[in-house]
Order: sequence, then C-alpha cells, then structure tokens
Amino acid sequence: MHKLPKLQYSYDSLEPIIDTKTMEIHHTKHHQTYIDKLNIALEKHPTLINKDVKELLKNLNLIPEEIRTAVRNHGGGHFNHSLFWQMITPNKENKKFTGEIAKEIEKEFGSFEEFKKKFIESGMARFGSGWTWLILENKKLNITSTPNQDNPISEGKTPLLGIDLWEHAYYLKYQNKRQDYLDKIFEIINWTFVNELYKKK
Repeated sequence: MHKLPKLQYSYDSLEPIIDTKTMEIHHTKHHQTYIDKLNIALEKHPTLINKDVKELLKNLNLIPEEIRTAVRNHGGGHFNHSLFWQMITPNKENKKFTGEIAKEIEKEFGSFEEFKKKFIESGMARFGSGWTWLILENKKLNITSTPNQDNPISEGKTPLLGIDLWEHAYYLKYQNKRQDYLDKIFEIINWTFVNELYKKK
C-alpha cells in the first residue's frame, strides 16, 4: 500500500514563499487523498499493489481499463507531489543554481533568466489545473506542461523540475496571481535535487 512520504523540512520552513497553512493542507489533505484513492483502486488488482507508482504511470496501457483513470489521476497526484516536495527546499546550499543542470540550462536557453521566463510562460499558458515541467526529451532539455495530475513519464519523457499549478498549491497566499507564485517559487527550488535527477540521465 502506498503511504504519504515524510517531508524533510517543517511546514513553516518555506515561509514567506509558501505559507505554513498551505503546506500543511497540501501535504496532509490533498496528497493523502490521492494516496487513499490510489490504494482503493489497486485493491481490486492485488498484483499491482506492490508496484512502484512510477512503474504504473510509465505503463498506463498495461493497467486494467476499469482502474486506469484512477491510477492516472490519483497515482499521478501521488507521484507528482512526492517529487514536488523534494524539488523545493529551505536549505540555502541546495538552492544554489550550480552543477551540470545549470550549465545545460544556460547552454540550451541562453541564460537562467531566459529559462525562468519560458518556464513561467509555460505555467501561465496552462489552462486550469496542471503542472509545468523542465524535462529531458531525447537527451535534450525542454519545457512543457501537463493537465491535471499527468506526468511526462507517461509519455516516455524524464521530469527534472515540476511546479504544481493547482490553486490549492498557492491560493491562500497568492489568490488568483499564479504568475507571482511562479516567480517567487524560484527562490526555493532545490537545484541540488534537480541536478541529481539530471545526472541519472
């Protein structure tokens, strides 16, 4: 059975970028609900319960049709959030834009500022709820977005950085100002973790 991962930091440690209440509700309510509903769906097919959620999402066509949508939505919610908690950090050292990923971003997009601009544009262009991503596609960096709780791994791509665009991720502090949220969250991105994902390529 899938379980809620523990955070490596306290709910208040990302203040003022993400407020304490949002972090607490986001983690203990929204993420937990995705896990609960994923487990309920998988109970109907015991052979799938012990499979890693990443494996399930990479092979959605192999999931029985009666639970495929539930696995896509709730499994995606579980996987995306498990990544997201690691992609943000209060740790000053981990927030430094360095390493192989920094060099590759500057090479691909021209500068960090240009990358940030395009990443935010991608997030703003996503209608409704979803995610904006920095991905590795055919060994090349690219920026994309997905609706709802979809993840690039279901399309054979590798997610390196993903930011939650659902209003529950930012509404208490930023209300309808998604661009302000996307701009500020760059101050707490865990580039050490993103770099580790990139090096696994």
